[in-house]
Amino acid sequence: MRRRSRPLLLVRTTDQPRWTYLSQGQRPHRFGGRLTQGAIAIGVPLNLEQSTLDLINNGEIVSCQLTPAGSNYTFLAQLQLGDRQGLAIYKPRDGESPLWDFPSGTLYKREYAAFLLCEILGWDFIPYTTIRDGPYGIGTVQHYVDHDPKQNYYSLTEDKSNELRKIACFDLVANSTDRKPNHLLVDAANKLWSIDHGLTFHSDTKIRTVIWDFGGKRIAKSHLNAVRNLARQLESPEGRVQELVDQLYPDEVTSLQRRIEWVLDEGKYPGLPGRARRRRD
Repeated sequence: MRRRSRPLLLVRTTDQPRWTYLSQGQRPHRFGGRLTQGAIAIGVPLNLEQSTLDLINNGEIVSCQLTPAGSNYTFLAQLQLGDRQGLAIYKPRDGESPLWDFPSGTLYKREYAAFLLCEILGWDFIPYTTIRDGPYGIGTVQHYVDHDPKQNYYSLTEDKSNELRKIACFDLVANSTDRKPNHLLVDAANKLWSIDHGLTFHSDTKIRTVIWDFGGKRIAKSHLNAVRNLARQLESPEGRVQELVDQLYPDEVTSLQRRIEWVLDEGKYPGLPGRARRRRD
């Protein structure tokens, strides 16, 4: 018999980052094996062990630790599948704060759609994410990235410039309306990750981001080619592209296509030239 999900009695209203750093004493057992990120989609050769994928997709959530900061309910979840254990971030639909400009109960779908978009573009800066059931009902479960809490957008050095350009291009396409400094993480391997994409894909263009480093600069040809390929796939969506479309309202899909057209036509990042943040080498 399927267990009934637990009710969430209130929704928090703080405006802090939805992920938090946990000290060694606070962390449950980590994933066994490599902590590498990947994707299921064909054509994206990323390195996530199948056993870890199975754990995130099918593992039992044996415990949930509510993170102390965030505008929505966000849990550090411990998963178990057989003798394998690991960590993930669980964001249930029923823990989403009501917003005046986004339809209620859709943020988890947008979080998943953002992962799909990143995957389809052939990029790998969003941790593996899926939609599944949990102790508090349906929501997203995302691969946990152990990271340095002292690192965020403001501390990134020059060697992260290319990845920042890619994320900035992604934000234009996804219509990111909540890109905060702490939404950029650096893991132990010095890889840059992007998290917290629930406020995306609105039908009205309302990009709100801290990444204005590249105003007036050309978007890399490789990034534009990835966006152009997405535009072609959206004309006759199938597979993962159809799955992306299914997470959105029809007018949001139309707006997505218009933003893609705008990005390709302009070929430049919006913003004021000369306002780039100076970074350490």
